[in-house]
This record gives sequence, structure tokens and C-alpha cells, in this order.
Amino acid sequence: MSGYNKYFLLNNDVELPILGIKSQQLHFSSFSLSDFNLDYKNFSLLQSPIRKFPIYTAANIDGNKFYKIKRSLLFNGSDKWQKDNRISENHQFGKELYKANQSDFDRGHMTKREDVQWGNCFEDAKEAAKSTFFYTNSIPQMAKLNRGIWKDIEDYVLHEETLNNDLKITLFTGPVLGSNDPKFVTEVNNKDVQIPYLFWKVIYYTHEDVLLRTSFIAGQRNQLILKGIIEDEYRDDETAIKFQSFKDAVTYQVKTEFIEEITGMKFTNAIEKYTDNRATELILEETDVRNEATDVPVIINITL
Repeated sequence: MSGYNKYFLLNNDVELPILGIKSQQLHFSSFSLSDFNLDYKNFSLLQSPIRKFPIYTAANIDGNKFYKIKRSLLFNGSDKWQKDNRISENHQFGKELYKANQSDFDRGHMTKREDVQWGNCFEDAKEAAKSTFFYTNSIPQMAKLNRGIWKDIEDYVLHEETLNNDLKITLFTGPVLGSNDPKFVTEVNNKDVQIPYLFWKVIYYTHEDVLLRTSFIAGQRNQLILKGIIEDEYRDDETAIKFQSFKDAVTYQVKTEFIEEITGMKFTNAIEKYTDNRATELILEETDVRNEATDVPVIINITL
């Protein structure tokens, strides 16, 4: 499949995120990183063979070639999730996780179906959309996050900006896979499963051939605890401490450096209009993005 294209934004190379040494050791141990770089149509991802979740997904979005396709048309009425046979079943989760006892969570797409639903013809767009239904592209997400403000941000980026302005965008999405992530209360195949509770997005776009980026982060730990999905363990690791002032299931705009710090990855440099050291809470009302505390509009600078 034609996966992620780093040259997608003309004259601006946007490389795949680079994992630091600690991240490589955490996710791959003795495994080869290249064996878990998986290409799909219009996007790629890097799978963690240790955690069995994607470390990140990387998508190209072309608003000028988008096709509107109902989800029900992709698989004749119902979703068809499947494992990717290019890697061992031992290195990916499937229905054994999502149908386990107390698995009251969604199969949360990391690369959104509609984001890659584009191409030179309808069939290309349809195949791209279908390729997002591999379990390697999913992580357990609470409905309040997956179907709430996180989805609103995704829809805002796609519909209000990319499609309306015929933009091209490069989008990286993923979880924060920490070594101290809480455990799912149900063992899967007689083994503990750690559930990520933080998620991030880094968006690249251009204006007058200048490369820009903007980033977001959200969490779901309290929802996981409320539903009795994870063991409510005290966390004293650095990531938890830094995120303790963030509300649950709310999306925040942050500097990309913050995401680099908590993920151990390095992203391609670009101009970033959001320069505040504080994370800004975002709420979407129609197409407006506002700071809930002050009700002051917060501009997501996808276009200038």
C-alpha cells in the first residue's frame, strides 16, 4: 500500500517521528523497529510489539481529493476489524481485548477513517477508509473522549479547515505509552494489559510555502477509573505529575515540545503560532474554539 509520504507538503519534508533511545528500548527490546513500520493507504504507523498498540500513526490528508462515503458502505453494513497478518498475532490485540470482561471502551481509531478517505477516484478513497479498520490502528478509548471533544477536534480539522480550504495536511496521532500506565482489570490471554490514558495529535500544514504545526493532547484516566476498567493505582511518575492539572476527556492545545517530552519522540521542526507555556483547554461550539474558563475564543491556526 502507498503509506505515509513525507514529501506530501510540497517543498517541506515532514519526517516520521524519531524515537529516543529509551523509547526504542521500551517498545522494541530485541525486536527490529523496521519490522513494525506498517504502510496502509494514505497513512502509516509504527506498532509496539511489546505493548501491542501503535506508538504513532502518520497520515496525509488531501482536502481537494476527498470523497464523502458513509461508513455503512465500507463493509456492507457493519465494521470489519481485522488483525494485520504482516506481523505476528502475538504483537497486536484484537477482539480478545475489545470483547473481554469489563471492556467498556471503544476501538478508538488513531488515524481517523475520513482523514484518509481521499484519492484519484472513489474506489481509492474507499480502500483507504477500509484500511483504517486494522486493530493496529486502534487503542481502547472511552466513549466520552472518542466520541466527544477529541472527535470534534478531528472533525474541525477535516471539515472546517482541510475540506473547506482545499488544504493538504500531515497529521500524527498516538498515545502516550508509559511504563507505569494503569492495568486493565481483566487479564487477556492470561497476561496483564496496560491501557494508555493520554493521547496526542501533531498537525503540519503550510502557508505561502512556510511549514507550520500545532498540537493537542487529551486524557481519559478518570473515565477508565469511573467505569472500573483499570486498577486505581497511585501514580507518582513524571508524566502523571505533569498532567494532574488537566481535566479528564478534555482536549488541550499545547506546544509540540510538551508532546516530545512526554513521548520521548522528536518531531520535524516548524513554526508554531501557539507559544504559551500553559496548555489551553478547548471547547468547540459549532466552528468556534473557546477557552472554557474565560469563554474567550482560542484560534486553532490551521489557516492564516
